[in-house]
Amino acid sequence: MTSLIQVSESKSQRVLPECPYILDTGHTPQETSLTANWMIVSDHIMEGYVAACLLDAYSSLLSKQAMILAVNSSFVDPLLQFEFQLTQVESSFKLLIAMPSLDEVKEVNNSSNNQEDLEVRSIPPYLVLRSFSQQVLYQNVLNVFEDTLLILVSKDFYKLQILKDMAVWMSKDSSYLQERVMVIISRVLSFASRKVKSYTSVDAPCLGDLAAELSLLCSHSDLVITQQASLGMYHLLCIAKCQNADIFKKDTMDMKSRSNSIMSSPSEMDFLPKILQRDKTKIAQMPEFTCLSFMLMRVRIEVTALSPFGFQHVGQSLIPSLLTDFVWSLLMKLSETNYKTASQAACMLKLTLEYHADKVTMVSKIVSTIYKKLCGNSTHIMNHAMLRVITLLTRTSPKKVIFQLMDYPVPADNTLILMWHAAGSEASVAPHVLKTLLLILKGKPGETHDSSTGGRRLSLDATNMMPVAASQALCMLLPVSSYRKAVAQFFPQLLMALILQVFYSRDLRPTANDRPFFARDALRILLKCSGLQEVDTALEENDCWSQFSQVLYHHHGIYLVAKTLSDYHFPQFPETLHYLYKLSVEDPRRSEDTVITVIFLTELLNNFFKDPFPEEFLILFRNWINDSNPSVSKLSLQKIASMAPVINEIENICSLILSILDAFLSKEKTVVIRALITLRKLLEKLDKVTYSSLCTRIASSYCPLMDHSYGGIRTIAIQHFGELVKDMNQYMWMLTDVVFESLVSLILYLEDTELRVFNACKFTLEICASQFNWSTSYWLKDKNYSFEMLVLNICNNLVSDSSVFTTIRVLERT
Repeated sequence: MTSLIQVSESKSQRVLPECPYILDTGHTPQETSLTANWMIVSDHIMEGYVAACLLDAYSSLLSKQAMILAVNSSFVDPLLQFEFQLTQVESSFKLLIAMPSLDEVKEVNNSSNNQEDLEVRSIPPYLVLRSFSQQVLYQNVLNVFEDTLLILVSKDFYKLQILKDMAVWMSKDSSYLQERVMVIISRVLSFASRKVKSYTSVDAPCLGDLAAELSLLCSHSDLVITQQASLGMYHLLCIAKCQNADIFKKDTMDMKSRSNSIMSSPSEMDFLPKILQRDKTKIAQMPEFTCLSFMLMRVRIEVTALSPFGFQHVGQSLIPSLLTDFVWSLLMKLSETNYKTASQAACMLKLTLEYHADKVTMVSKIVSTIYKKLCGNSTHIMNHAMLRVITLLTRTSPKKVIFQLMDYPVPADNTLILMWHAAGSEASVAPHVLKTLLLILKGKPGETHDSSTGGRRLSLDATNMMPVAASQALCMLLPVSSYRKAVAQFFPQLLMALILQVFYSRDLRPTANDRPFFARDALRILLKCSGLQEVDTALEENDCWSQFSQVLYHHHGIYLVAKTLSDYHFPQFPETLHYLYKLSVEDPRRSEDTVITVIFLTELLNNFFKDPFPEEFLILFRNWINDSNPSVSKLSLQKIASMAPVINEIENICSLILSILDAFLSKEKTVVIRALITLRKLLEKLDKVTYSSLCTRIASSYCPLMDHSYGGIRTIAIQHFGELVKDMNQYMWMLTDVVFESLVSLILYLEDTELRVFNACKFTLEICASQFNWSTSYWLKDKNYSFEMLVLNICNNLVSDSSVFTTIRVLERT
């Protein structure tokens, strides 16, 4: 090639005899003749060199074709086969682009002298091929390379991948003769688009990547390349339709009517299909090229109003996996050093995702790659393009984008903050973004993932810090004006989710006092963005926000938030109450969630309803009595106890009292004590008719607690039993059997070491004695107390006042 360049340089410096300025040089005729002779010799050397190049390329391509086809028909591993063939095709490609162009061949032959001049100057004739012969040889070289590709593709559509690699090789060096390569690519794709009609399925996973390369070439400055790339794109989409059953229909008759033969042409312009040799206006009017004229032939990065029709066609034709490859290839082009290529890729990415982002499958991978590229040294324009990709992907795949953005350490760096703003920049996606963040906020920060489950872990470290990242994201998104409507829509959910996160953060804060408190900050921003600045100010004055970091303050802080909201009559009360009710009815995710819900709901109800609560909410509190979390049970019992003054206004009071009796069976002693106290408060206000219908059941529930291992419970149960007997003095005939059964425990625990138990037994025995008119009271007084005499007196009263069977039953139990 160096010799060719040297000859070309000398050729460009030659002076032809017929040029007029030779006559004015002052050279003698002998000198002019010598110069002319030397130029003739140079012409024939150039002509011989071109011929040698063509012959060398032709023979080399034939040799490589033989090796490629030999491997193609052998039982070689498909991967090794393809790699070998790709290497040989690349070598052939380099030979092809190293050849002189057809214009150079024609120029050399046109400048050649006739055969007689050759004989006179003793230039060997075998070094020269006549003009027509050299052009035929040139065309044959191209045909050999093209035929090789056609044979490979005819055997396996997977090898269309080679065309994609050719486009990549071509784009790496602008000196390559791109017109001829594009003609070959277009012809091979045309052949494949016809052949595909006879297949029921096609394995061509490279179509997405190839489509990306062709789409970039369709905006090339050379019109020939633009035309060939556009035509190739058209045929590629025809092939792609075969992989989309909803679009592609096999047309066998049309396939048979077409000819698979490809005719060669001696001129460079003849490489173009005849349809593209017409006037450009007529081409644009043809139906089959309507998409091309709008899609790619006129794409220019400087055009501001680019028609999206063509990219809709690409998105419709390519199946999701191929469209994903198409988008991925264009995304990689954004990092090109060639500004024009990167700009064109950005424009095409935008137009494609505007209409078909829902078909892109590797969203997480794309988002992760964009993060890495943004962390690098990208230009401002390319950064803007990548952030726009984030925005468009969020429209159709908000969960995938948001969850990927969660998969980074907290607090977020500047790059991640930019991506968050891009993901949340449109009002139309705001509800979806907030829903996804609310889903993440259901998690508890610091929870350890169970690797044995085999599920995908969505955080970088062993503990789940995604809720913290979601809280930080809300700090950024809630103040955005486009989110105002969505924030109002999801106010109750956001309020409770952030309150729970504030509560959960108690496990994180003690070891990191300087760590940003994103959940608290997001909660304050939510109040401000929802028109509740006065609530935030009031809580600030009460030092609520600063004390939230203290573990012992959390429950009181939550109570204070609910009370302050109620005091200021926040307008979101109906929606919040409805959501809290829904949250209470559903199965809780964690027991501590229910604690927060009960505290918040109770305070709201206290401020907006008079006791008793509506039946719907009373059912909730009744169910919470026997909750697995003792705190929930005690909160519920405490609220029910406060409704004692209006207990008779409750419709289903019997079911409520029976639920309290069930709490006597709790293993948590504090719950049992709270249940005993609550029941006693209700019984003091309960009407006698209802009381009498339940007295036997209540008395029977006290009896097991009289034998409880904890002295406090024994004391309360014994004392409350005595008060029950006193209350039901008019219905003693209903309680006689229960009282006689309880005498054993009352007598035995007179010997209890705890004074409070002893006093309770004395109190209850005295009431029982008065109800049965026994003379036992004398022995219960402190100055006369004698255990033996007391027991003997009770037994005598039983013998005299009760049937023999009752006495035997008591003695047997003793």
